[in-house]
Amino acid sequence: MSTRAWFPTLIYNAPLQKTGAARFNAELVEECRQLRDFDEAGRKWSAKNYPGGYTSYASMNALHRFSSTFETLERKLAKHIKAYAKELAMDLRGREVSMSDCWVNIMPPTAAHSLHIHPNSFISGTYYVQTPKGCPGIKFEDPRLSKFMAAPPRLANAGEQHRAHITYPAEAGNVILFESWLRHEVAANRVDDERISISFNYQWS
Repeated sequence: MSTRAWFPTLIYNAPLQKTGAARFNAELVEECRQLRDFDEAGRKWSAKNYPGGYTSYASMNALHRFSSTFETLERKLAKHIKAYAKELAMDLRGREVSMSDCWVNIMPPTAAHSLHIHPNSFISGTYYVQTPKGCPGIKFEDPRLSKFMAAPPRLANAGEQHRAHITYPAEAGNVILFESWLRHEVAANRVDDERISISFNYQWS
């Protein structure tokens, strides 16, 4: 063929573990809510910057360093990070890959998270702890979108690989990994229950 695809954007999606996810998530749900009750600074920051929801991003964003439950999550994520870095053909040059940030996101009804990236890291991701039926997934944006300029729209029946956006459903027990420069967002939660996830960043040094 004369036409080939180049410059792929790879997104990883897989169950964190084969069995025991429900029990592990129950422990995480309890700890996430306890953290919200304890984290006064995080609640104040969220009131201004994460309306309607709670995140420990600006207050307690290294949970893997002082919580055994989150440390367990870090250990379980290790094989997924390794597999994803291999798929990306990353030459890590023998350097250590480590989790640099880990924080909680709790989205009650109406809470949303606008388009953003994760600076100062190379792999980022989310682990889904509680995902009530109908809650929003994570929406990724084509990184070339700002450079399309005078291009016409895509055909209505164009394949998924030609979409300007793609949404992965939020499924409890699953982990999503992506390169940290890839813009993404979470639409407003329209269900009457909390969507709970744990986000994280990885560095190599």
